[in-house]
Parts: sequence; C-alpha cells; structure tokens
Amino acid sequence: MGTSQRFGSNAVEQAEAVLVEQYPHLVRLAYVTLPDTLGRHSRVLLAHRAVQRSLPRARAGGEAGLPARAPAGPGGSTGPGGPLGEVRARVLRAALAPGGRTGAVLVRFGWPPAPPFVWGLRLWPPAGGVDETARLLGGAPAAVRAAFVLHRMDGLAEEAVARVLAAAGSPDPADSVREALALPVGETLSRTAEFDACVVNTRPTDLLRRRRRVRAAWAAAAVLALVAGVVVADGAQPGPPGPAVRPAGGSVAAGALDPDRLVRIPAAAWSDTARVDFTAWPARGSRAGDLALLARALGAWAAPSPQVAVTAAPGTPPDPPGRPPQLLYAGDVDGRAVVVLLDADRVARYGEAAGGPRDRALEFARTDEAGVTTAGALAVSRGDGRARYLLAPWIAAAATRDLARPAEGSRPLAVAPDGLTGATAVPGVSGPCDAWPVLELTSSSRIVEKHSFLLTDLGALSPVHLTYTPLPDGPNAVPARQPREATGPAARAAWAPVACRLRELSGGGVRAVNIWDFADTELPEGGGRAVWSCTRASGWAGPGDVLVQLRPPAGPPQDVARARSTAACGRFGQHLLVGTRWRSAAGHWYELAAGSREVAAITATGAVSAQAAGRGLVAPAGPAGAPVTLTARLTSGAPLTAPGGPPGPRRTGRDMIGAPVP
Repeated sequence: MGTSQRFGSNAVEQAEAVLVEQYPHLVRLAYVTLPDTLGRHSRVLLAHRAVQRSLPRARAGGEAGLPARAPAGPGGSTGPGGPLGEVRARVLRAALAPGGRTGAVLVRFGWPPAPPFVWGLRLWPPAGGVDETARLLGGAPAAVRAAFVLHRMDGLAEEAVARVLAAAGSPDPADSVREALALPVGETLSRTAEFDACVVNTRPTDLLRRRRRVRAAWAAAAVLALVAGVVVADGAQPGPPGPAVRPAGGSVAAGALDPDRLVRIPAAAWSDTARVDFTAWPARGSRAGDLALLARALGAWAAPSPQVAVTAAPGTPPDPPGRPPQLLYAGDVDGRAVVVLLDADRVARYGEAAGGPRDRALEFARTDEAGVTTAGALAVSRGDGRARYLLAPWIAAAATRDLARPAEGSRPLAVAPDGLTGATAVPGVSGPCDAWPVLELTSSSRIVEKHSFLLTDLGALSPVHLTYTPLPDGPNAVPARQPREATGPAARAAWAPVACRLRELSGGGVRAVNIWDFADTELPEGGGRAVWSCTRASGWAGPGDVLVQLRPPAGPPQDVARARSTAACGRFGQHLLVGTRWRSAAGHWYELAAGSREVAAITATGAVSAQAAGRGLVAPAGPAGAPVTLTARLTSGAPLTAPGGPPGPRRTGRDMIGAPVP
C-alpha cells in the first residue's frame, strides 16, 4: 500500500483531519470494493484496516509528497490532488490488491493481531445499509464497484473518479467508470447512501466451539509431534503422492460451503427494511450454531451421495451455491434434523435423522420475487397427512380453516417462539376429498394493518398463495380489479366448489392461484344467475395454467375451457371470450357465451347465428357437435376471437380462451 512513503508533517495533519471527517465514507468505499468472496466479518475488519493504514507518515525535512495545503481550484481538499484524494487512493490501493490475500489471511487466522482486530466477536453491517450496496454490486469487478461508490455516493465527477482509480493502480480507470455508470441499480442504492458504514452488529462467536477448537489444536499438535518423531526414527522415504482432494465446485464453492460464513440476518431486520421477503428472515432454530450439522447440509448440497434423496421443483437448479447462502433455520423437528438455506432465488431444505446422518434428503424450491405472502411460510416437516411450517418473522397470528366449508370459522394454530407451527392437517393428494385445510396467516401491523391471507400446501417447500378477483361493480365497469386476499365471504364461497381441484396442481412449482369472476349470466327458463370464472395457477417460472368454469346457482361448476403455459387471466392477459352449451331443467339446450370487462358485443356464427350487445350472449343451441365460432368486439373497437378448444368430447374450434386478432 505504500505505507513506507513519508510526507511533510503539515500534510499528514491535514490528511488525518480529512480521514477522521470522512471516515465512514472511506470505510464504505473499502467495504464495497473488497472482494465479495470474503465473509462480511472479514470485509468489515479489512475495510477499517485499509482506512486506518491509509494515513501517510511524516518524513524528516518536511518535504511534501502530499501538498501541505490543498491546491486551489476544483475539488479543494476533496479533489484528487488534495489530502482526501490521496487518502482515497491509498484506501483503494489496499482494497484493490489481488484478492486481498494478505489481509484476508490475517483476519481469518487473527495473527499477528494488527489493528483493528477483535477476539470472540463476529461483526457485520446491518441489513439495508452498506451491506445491501455490496450485495447488489457483488457481480461487478472491484474497480467498477469503487467507481460506483465514488461517483454515485461520494459525488465525484467522472474525471475525478478516473484520476483516483489511476492513482490507486487500477489498470483501466476510464472503462471502470463507464461500466459503473451503466449499472442498472442506481435508484435502489441511492436509498442506502445515508446509512453509516461504521455501524455494525456484533455477536459473540460460539464459546463452546472455540474451547473445543483450542483443545483440538493442542491435540493435533501433539499428534503431529508424535508422527514427526516416528518418521525421523524410521527414516522412511515418502511414497508417491496421492490424488489431490478438491472440494466440489472448485475454490468458489469451497468458500461458499463454509458453515462459518453462512449469512445470518439479525432478528429485527424485517421490521426496518423495505424488502420484506426471504432475505429478511433471521437465522432461527435450536441447532443454528451446530456447525457439524450445517457442514453436512452444505456438503450434501455440493456433492450429494447416492444416500441423499434430491428433489427439485420444476425449473429449480440443484447446483451448489456460488457464495455463502443465508441460514433460515436449523433444528430438530419431528425426529429429524432440518436445515433450511436461501441462495438467491431458491430455497434448499436438508433433512436427516436427528441422531446422525441417516435417511438424508435435500429438496429445492424457487422463490423468485417472493413477498409478504409468498414468503410467509415454508414447510419444514411433512408426514402422515400433517405438516409443520416455519413462519416468516412478520407473521403475528396463525390459524387454519377448511376451504371446502366456507361457513366454518378459523381455528387458532400454535406457533413456537422460533416461528415453528404445531402439526396441522394437509390436503390429501388422492382418495375422497371432503375437506381442504389451508393456513390463514395475519401479518404484523408493522408491515400492513389488518392483513390476513390464505396459503395451501400442494406438497412443495413453499405453500401456495390463494387470491380472489370479484366481479366488476357494474356493466360499465372498465377499470381492472386487482386480486385480493381470499379471506372474505365472497372469496370463500367462490373457492369452496373448486377447492379439491387444487390437487391437480400438486408438485407443479405453483406460486399462487387466483379465481377471477369475470362475468355473470342470467340463465334462460328461470335457471338463475350463473358466474363465469377463470382459475389461474401461476408458476414461479412465470407461465401459468388456467381453467374456465361456469358456476351455476346450484350444483357443481361446469368446465368450459383449459389452457396451459398461457398469460390468460393474468396481468398480461385480461381479455377473455368463452362459450359453452348448457342444458336447462326442462331439457332444452342453449349456447352461452361471455366476455371480460372490455367486451362490447359478441357474435356467434356457424351452427348458431346470434348477436348480442354487451358481455353476454344466450341463444338456442344448434345440433350437438356442430361447430360454432365466437367473436367479439372490444370497447376500443379491436376484434376478439375464441380459437381452439379443450381436449375431450367437446366440439373443436370453440370454447377456448380469447385472444385479440392480429
């Protein structure tokens, strides 16, 4: 770092003054620039070390390599040629050293104890501050991260940033500045600039583990001494070298699979962040400090043996993590040791017998863009028709209810202090379906007031969020209605007759299921009011499957149309046109058709010739099996057609979800 260079005493005093004044900003610069392969504890210590060692030394005679006064002109003392500019360059020179190897080794092994150092404590920045900045910039080169901090957070001009990087020894400062300006995370990180980079959380290390390590070190030293004595006495020559043992995934995976470096979020982080998802979950469970269990879980993830049963939800890669994952839970549940880890957009659950590594299993699920509801719970134990869930830290109350019996109330569900629920029934995947148990969770008022939501277990790690979109308010209701929680009476009434159909989605990587009541029709011959609904199952990967039904005032719903891997009935597929045959109590057949809120008129041609203004059509049906073509006109004047048809005995060329005509 050039610490042997000496400067005039006045210049050193000025450098010390700006260092003290700008200390948090310099620590932030060093922390974000240091290699992201280092653990947070090591990065905190190395950042402080780099800043404290950036103070130049005075040399005899007062000759100034650093100006005694800041040069006049742009930048002043904060410019690249002033004291702060020189200190910045020295901080960056230390942080940009290849891999930070020397400092990393010192911090890792704690010897020699060059300041700053700690003994028996783990340090990490609080959630949402400088650590969030470092996390979001983790994929960028170190010089680009430094340029981002200097320009976006410290306010230096692009030319000044390039000069500081050049003074720090960066090979391509101009390219680094250009790449930093192109990073698409400026708006997110601008909200973190006000955090003090010197504020850290502290926790003691595992005291018993530390004691065991000291004892193990003495024992290892004794064994090595004994072995060395035997080798010297025997005079044996070493044999041919054996194959090198390499951790799975190479050196990056090796660092990611260190249980000491697992990310652990503080317990109260969820209540002080705008990102309420799995990343805000704290590390919980009675065995969160059991490094042997955590090491087995990470080892099974890196290189699962044939004795480890591995399952993954559709579209979820089981690859080892590229950086230390976040620990969500580790504890004993129903006779098994369970470890739950978060790695970017996926969750991994490892399980083994509570007494040791037997009956091992590893399961993966996706968590893309999870939020307050879809990150509300995870299944940690399931068997004999019952399950236990780990609830999000923002869940204030939990209950169960039967989705198939909308008139029944909810029943409270016990929750332990660590967020683990009592065992509760899960829906059956086969056999008679006379009940459909679901979770009803209530969010803390610190997140949102009076907010409850339903989750159902479809056999995956993450339960499925159930929602409901009601009918439009009136015939001229044009604004789209957003899905709402399926906890109200109307939502429960809509869900009751189709609850058991959810078993068709088991194991499919489903994130949420919404029932959209998009139209209603007065049935002929006094048949009453029927509701047209579209049930959309949205997967974590994006596409979803839909089922359109006609729900009469009495009796089971009638399936009308199906579609797979479609945007229909969702945010990007809001136009709908469907039709079906319906038989009255007197035995007469009718052609029924309905459209979504922007349909202005419907026309039937072919075996049925009819036209109706508005969003519904009722006409006498033609011969069974005869083709009928349905078209519609939207309020914008654009045409809408209903191409295709569902598999099975129904007629082809109709009964399908509508799409605008190109």
